[in-house]
Amino acid sequence: MAIKITIGPIPGATPEEKPVQATSHLKIRKMLDGSLIIFAHEIIDIVVMPSKSKIVAFAKDEMGDHVYAAQSRLFDFLTNKGVIELGTIHGGNIYGSMEAKIPENTTVDPIQVATFIIGKFVDEEAPYFKRDKEHEEELERSLLDPSDEDSTELGEVPHEPTKGTQHRYPGGHTAYGLTGMYRA
Repeated sequence: MAIKITIGPIPGATPEEKPVQATSHLKIRKMLDGSLIIFAHEIIDIVVMPSKSKIVAFAKDEMGDHVYAAQSRLFDFLTNKGVIELGTIHGGNIYGSMEAKIPENTTVDPIQVATFIIGKFVDEEAPYFKRDKEHEEELERSLLDPSDEDSTELGEVPHEPTKGTQHRYPGGHTAYGLTGMYRA
């Protein structure tokens, strides 16, 4: 489900104020409490909570340094754009989450601005994930269907009387502590 976010005057404001300035399209789900969950990022899910005036980032599937790095990039981006209060960035009460507070504002709706800027962040990171996906597909393709230059015909493989270290009678070579001395 996609929700259309429109940046404009605060609802209920007079018509003399500025018209709609920008629009963005994101994969978002609205929860019963009014929170917005943004699923558009490849590694993290981002929740904008209007009732608590905060943004929380959760790991999507797996934990690791790459998740923390993505969360750090998100909150650095939001800090540089002036969307969150710098001193409020900290780990959340859910394992692996990170959160920050959205400051109050009377001239624009801070939730709309935060959601719009998060959309810009997701758009900025999308080419990196696209390139990673293309690289993985190319690697898989090269392994499953190699070119003539990267492959050889196996052909006839001659059999030898004994191969490897597993023998038919495992105790025969180790009698009297002579392991490895008389191997065939």
